[in-house]
Amino acid sequence: VQLQASGGGLVQAGGSLRLSCAASGGTFSRYPMGWFRQAPGKEREFVAVISESGSYTYYADSVKGRFTISRDNAKNSVYLQMNTLKPEDTAVYYCAASTYGSGLHLNGYAYWGQGTQVTVSS
Repeated sequence: VQLQASGGGLVQAGGSLRLSCAASGGTFSRYPMGWFRQAPGKEREFVAVISESGSYTYYADSVKGRFTISRDNAKNSVYLQMNTLKPEDTAVYYCAASTYGSGLHLNGYAYWGQGTQVTVSS
């Protein structure tokens, strides 16, 4: 599975961005999909996960209530709507396809996109 993330950019605090991740080369609907992020000098961290059908979602506490993960299996795509952005949301955001586990940990993800930069100015 190949994943291509897009939609990052520079936004002021309080603003919004929508990230997209397009999948190809596999059966997209088989995989739970997650978003992770990595800020400079920090480890990559979990942001959100969505089940294969989209019926189940789970968020990191730091983004709960502000971010929404969704997917469109007909378009082989997963999205991350980010609202009320804060400077601490600045990071490279990665989409990934989970092959085992709860979907909360990096080691359960076999396929990763290249990342898209999100910068939130104060």
